[in-house]
Amino acid sequence: MSRLMLLYPELQICAVRSSGPGGQHVNKVNTKIELRFDITGSAVLTPKEKEMLMNRIKTRISEAGILIITSQQSRSQLTNKEAAIKQFDELLKKALKPRKKRKSTKPTKQSVEKRKTAKRSRSAVKQQRRKPWLTD
Repeated sequence: MSRLMLLYPELQICAVRSSGPGGQHVNKVNTKIELRFDITGSAVLTPKEKEMLMNRIKTRISEAGILIITSQQSRSQLTNKEAAIKQFDELLKKALKPRKKRKSTKPTKQSVEKRKTAKRSRSAVKQQRRKPWLTD
């Protein structure tokens, strides 16, 4: 069983009225899904994982430390619920994935030599433009 499956009991899923056009039907049915996950109060996540989530997806988290995901693409409540859970899974997988450290590289000997020869030739062109000094 994956670690994300362990988080499902901690999810709060609420159905609310969807926005947008729809006539009389839209005023009676709660099809929009609002998925809430309390990151700070999670028993499954380690403190390090909580910190990673708080830093990497801070724009999606409320001041209370609750991640809110909404889905209202479909007219079906079940489809919206599945879409919200899928979005939650993808967001957490992406945020908890360890980032690779960048390896610093040095310029090759050939590129350094090429740069130096270009500088020397440019310097020679500029020296030729100078006025000759009068020497007695």
